[in-house]
Amino acid sequence: MSGIREGAGGLRRGGVGLLACTAGIALANNYAVQPALGDVAHDTGTSAAAVGLVTTAALAGCIAGFAFLLPLADRAAPRRLVTGQLVLLATGLLLAALAGGLGLLLVAYVIIGAGASISAAASTIAGRGVPTGRRGAAVSLVAAGMSAGILLSRLVGGVLSEALGWRGMLLSFAGLVLLCAAGARLWLPAERPAPTGSYLATLTALPGLLRRHRTLRRAVLTGSLWYFAFSLVWVALTVRLAQPPYGLDAAAIGLYSLAGALGFAVLPVAGRLGDRFGSRAVICASMAAAAAGAVLLCTGLDVPAVTAAGLALVDAGCFTAQAANQARILGIDPRRSGSLSGVYLLLYFLAGVIGSALAAPLIETGGWSAASGAVLGALILAGLLALRRDTGDTAKRPGRERPGRPSRTGS
Repeated sequence: MSGIREGAGGLRRGGVGLLACTAGIALANNYAVQPALGDVAHDTGTSAAAVGLVTTAALAGCIAGFAFLLPLADRAAPRRLVTGQLVLLATGLLLAALAGGLGLLLVAYVIIGAGASISAAASTIAGRGVPTGRRGAAVSLVAAGMSAGILLSRLVGGVLSEALGWRGMLLSFAGLVLLCAAGARLWLPAERPAPTGSYLATLTALPGLLRRHRTLRRAVLTGSLWYFAFSLVWVALTVRLAQPPYGLDAAAIGLYSLAGALGFAVLPVAGRLGDRFGSRAVICASMAAAAAGAVLLCTGLDVPAVTAAGLALVDAGCFTAQAANQARILGIDPRRSGSLSGVYLLLYFLAGVIGSALAAPLIETGGWSAASGAVLGALILAGLLALRRDTGDTAKRPGRERPGRPSRTGS
């Protein structure tokens, strides 16, 4: 395959684009069913409150995937790993489509969430498969695919559910997932990364990675703060806009999610800027933009255009900071990038769970001002932490950096 490789990691031309599409389609399955949960409850004889556990099951499966499957990116050939996890995802979708009750549906969505965690492995494979000077652009392209999957999932899921029923929608997504699996089987590298120990040893070493790498600890802390803010603002917005005096229905509230298109649009540019100026600069600028958006949100929700602009800036800032943060983590030690990303994303998503859980109580006790104030505070703190320079613990890799210039991968 000489002459068609993109970088030292062996990705063929178009491989990063394939991984971006795969990540978006895979992650979309965590959210696509949400507009149809009422129909799911009716068809399975489940209460509306109980069927809401489907979202929790998908998140639990995704977190388990980060902890137990993402480290396989350091051991398994990309072709086998991506194909296998996509087949697992398609199996979960098939089980969900056949479910007659809540029990099987929840099991299916744990499997779906675990399969959807391949989106994070796609980012790791992309960053490792291109030259160091293009890592930020590659990771950002995959992040753009993931963002598009999140942004469009509910819209596409709602349209397909209306046309085919929710079971037909799930089967349609299963077909898309299997199409991605076929592409991965044909296009991704078959070579395994150099092993760094047994799988069990890899898992037991995960807590030690957090203790060993200052850059990872900084990335976890800053990333957790902005994902806490991101999760809090969207759940709080949904709760508040459904209450008087707004009283908006789910469809009207859902239109605000289109504000996330700005984050999707700026990701490729942010990736190139990260390769040129370093991850730290992109993260600081991203947090400044997100904090500016939070300031707009603190003015209230009476002017939809101002609310949309605030959400757009918060989303764009969080999305671009996340892509830069993942590129920084990949630069710590490419041989263990799957394990490093697994530690990061596990704690990152747990912070999101906390933000989501606190949203409704904040709205109930302090109203929108309390929720938006908490969002602004978390983003400012993340920005201040990002301003501090790391002493740096990025693993040295001879021949990977330009002579006479310091590495930016751990910036």
